[in-house]
Amino acid sequence: MITRRISQRLYLLRPDENLNEIFDYCLAEAAERYNIGLIAWLVMSNHYHAVVHDPDGNLPAFTEHLHKLLAKSINTYRGRWENLWSTEETCVTRLVTPSDVFNKVVYILTNPVSAHLVDSVVHWPGSSSWKRMGREATMAKRPRFYFRRERSVMPEEAQLRVVAPAGLDEQAYAVWVDEVRKAVEAKESQAKKSRSEERIALVGRKVVLATNPFDGPHTEAPRRKLRPALACKDRERMKQEIIALKTFRADYAAARSKYITSNSDVVFPAGTYRLRAWGARCAPYPGAA
Repeated sequence: MITRRISQRLYLLRPDENLNEIFDYCLAEAAERYNIGLIAWLVMSNHYHAVVHDPDGNLPAFTEHLHKLLAKSINTYRGRWENLWSTEETCVTRLVTPSDVFNKVVYILTNPVSAHLVDSVVHWPGSSSWKRMGREATMAKRPRFYFRRERSVMPEEAQLRVVAPAGLDEQAYAVWVDEVRKAVEAKESQAKKSRSEERIALVGRKVVLATNPFDGPHTEAPRRKLRPALACKDRERMKQEIIALKTFRADYAAARSKYITSNSDVVFPAGTYRLRAWGARCAPYPGAA
């Protein structure tokens, strides 16, 4: 699961037709370039969430490329020059089990409903995977903002496809999508009940679309919150995954120390990214074919 926030919590991702076009194209092009499977995503006004599958260990390159394209094109569209993204690092959390993937997909899709911005996911005007699940891929056209119209090195179109979580065939995926939609409907009913009981006003689609993108929330920003590397509801499995993560970090540190001091032919543990990109020997990535 990927989460990235806008600098100073500004509403620079506030949805409109042009912003959606920019996000869809950049996401589709980056996913095609680095063979990333897009399971779910939703763009809020000052952050976005995505659940992706990374079979080749290219996630760092994918996020770097995606965020660079989005920053340049959205800054051009908004007529600004400073950094688009918050200086805090991108939050990347590994979802351990299929159940964890399911729960986060439902969480992502219901984000605007839980925030009482709209009463149904279908009413959210921003880019999302909601209408694309279980359907054929669509072509996202290269936006006119930032990108050259002629002799551009970027493709004119990129295929935007929502994929099934790893391990699901076509029939199982259809059932999975149906279950996601039912869980989303339950969340929508729960949010509606909360608004009624607590007298919370619904913001509404029109107000969202009319929001000034250079404004931001007036609530206090959350600080010093956890940035989890893992998400797993199964406590015993979570213990195992924490041990595996600590083991990887220890093995990596030992291999890096040996590599620096002796410059020997060290083999780094599977999952090493940067040094693998620089040509160092690494154990095979588990998801690679």
